[in-house]
Amino acid sequence: MEQKLFVYNTLTRKKEEFKPLNAPHVGMYVCGPTVYSDVHLGNCRTFISFDLIFRYLLHLGYKVRYVRNITDAGHLEGDADEGEDKVSKKAKIAQLEPMEIVQKYTVDFHNVMQIFNALPPSIEPTATGHIIEQIELVKDILAQGYAYEENGSVYFDVEKYNQTQDYGILNGRKLEDMLNNTRTLGGQNEKHGKLDFALWIKAKPEHLMKWPSPWGVGFPGWHLECSAMSNKYLGQQFDIHGGGIDLMPTHHTNEIAQNVACCGKNPASYWLHTNMLTTNGQKMSKSLGNSFLPHELFLGTHPLLKKGYSPMVVRFFFMQASYRSTVDFSNEAIEAAEIFYKKLSESARKLAVLEQNALVAVDAETETAINEFCEDCYRGMNDNFNSPKTLEALSNLSKWVNSFAAGTRNSGEISADTFARMKKTYNDFFFDVLGLKLDDAESGDTGQLMELIVKLRNEAKINKDYATSDKIREGLKQAGFQLNDNKQGTTDWVKI
Repeated sequence: MEQKLFVYNTLTRKKEEFKPLNAPHVGMYVCGPTVYSDVHLGNCRTFISFDLIFRYLLHLGYKVRYVRNITDAGHLEGDADEGEDKVSKKAKIAQLEPMEIVQKYTVDFHNVMQIFNALPPSIEPTATGHIIEQIELVKDILAQGYAYEENGSVYFDVEKYNQTQDYGILNGRKLEDMLNNTRTLGGQNEKHGKLDFALWIKAKPEHLMKWPSPWGVGFPGWHLECSAMSNKYLGQQFDIHGGGIDLMPTHHTNEIAQNVACCGKNPASYWLHTNMLTTNGQKMSKSLGNSFLPHELFLGTHPLLKKGYSPMVVRFFFMQASYRSTVDFSNEAIEAAEIFYKKLSESARKLAVLEQNALVAVDAETETAINEFCEDCYRGMNDNFNSPKTLEALSNLSKWVNSFAAGTRNSGEISADTFARMKKTYNDFFFDVLGLKLDDAESGDTGQLMELIVKLRNEAKINKDYATSDKIREGLKQAGFQLNDNKQGTTDWVKI
């Protein structure tokens, strides 16, 4: 049965058949993290969602170039080009070089992604590694007349751009509405229009990360970075551009404007956005105390948690909702996900050793049901990567696996081809597409996770955060792990 992949395109606000520009090659760009702090659970959800999309495209046979950038400069505290550079500010507070901050949090980000079993992207460019490309892009936009230079900074002229283009094509808003809902420029502001945004920013003397340019010493605007890197590695037009829904109104809107201004083209055919993560119906935020870091969830050290959950349970929890849906976190919801995950995991274990009985007369009803559930795995993912539908199909297959393993049904009642298809489909989707693994206390993954936890505990002790240090120790003890401390800190652990 031939099936086609349909994706929801934010640009057109409808599901469309996925037709790559140069099949079987697919270009996909996803906005990566700004590496100035620990990656939080909302970020993880976005990157796990695009890992799912990446995996399914690979499963379908596409040759995917997946580019996910690292923002290590130019991301200011405010979207309106205000405040300090986030990396530089953290470096000043910690009395470190900015690149020490970048290195620390990039390594931590990679560790967390590996623990969640996310595949690495094909290319992971950094903003600071592409300053030349960004300067050239600013020159092109200036040459096209859509930008202006003021006192060493260069700004994009949104109102001039909107005379011939639709600036709000992605966010669905009219320019007049956006102007009316944007505060008036202060008397000292260099921007000509309220919605204008910086392509290049003049650096103050105290600014730590700055580079020479035709307009003086400065640094690139955050929006410019992604346009330059996607152009370099995927070309002026590619297939998929993704990121969190919070990036759509401004960051992605400005990316489109930059690309159209310099190249005359919207960079991506399909714009995909993940939705938000909430806690008990409320938006996650540090101020409300309801946001989680991954290790807090693994260890159960957060006050709102009843216990810790394995990385695979957390990944599975995310897969239970469409990437476009809001996911509400609660103890009850993740406990239910844990039960469901263990059920499918147990079937995967049984399937690994399951052998078909001698063939008897084929039961047409059973044969049809199993083949339909195999098709349903594809139907789910082909419907805009609808992982909940695919999980439902796997659950239906798992019932047959369990029946065959228990001997309550005779596996000889289906053809050898259908039996082989059942095994292959279950394994392909559980392991390769959904990216799940079997939780095993003796696996290397546990060791990798424990190394991260030990590192976090040692950092807490160095920072004299003894409350967190004690929480980690007690959380691990409840999970069956004993830490061994000595004068050098925590250096070893054992399973108890």
